[in-house]
Amino acid sequence: MKATRLALSMALLAGLGGAAAADPSFAPAATEACVAAAAAASPSLSGTGVLDCVGKSAQACMATDGGDTTYGMSFCLEGEWKLWDKRLNEAYAKRLQEAKKTDAEMASIKATVPSMEDALRQMQRAWIAFRDAACRYEVSKWQGGTGGGPAGAACMMQETARQALTLEGWWSQ
Repeated sequence: MKATRLALSMALLAGLGGAAAADPSFAPAATEACVAAAAAASPSLSGTGVLDCVGKSAQACMATDGGDTTYGMSFCLEGEWKLWDKRLNEAYAKRLQEAKKTDAEMASIKATVPSMEDALRQMQRAWIAFRDAACRYEVSKWQGGTGGGPAGAACMMQETARQALTLEGWWSQ
């Protein structure tokens, strides 16, 4: 997973002509505050307004010095992508722990049900393949132009955010 991410990041940032004199200033506060407000507004985590939070910190970063360049946009979008990736990994670990516990409980009563752990792992692997393919397509729309870097980073951020929110329990049945 990390190798795929690194390869895609390298491809997204290829051809950007090197780093700017100083990186823009990325801070996760705007996204975190927005998600907290969305959770307060929808304690059952059923509202879709939380999707409006995706990109808030990246947008704030792009408004700082150097954030309006191709390199700066990629830097800002990758900063928020990492934020969502951390949330995704934490939520996945929690869901995996819960799945293992449920599987053990089902095994203890000799229930013949599909493994939640296996299903979760299969779902996550399929999602990674989808995310990577979807974002390669977004980059391809730029036909090798420098806008492909920010477009790919934005796609990775958006898809990772959606999956993180899903694993956190938003929109659960």
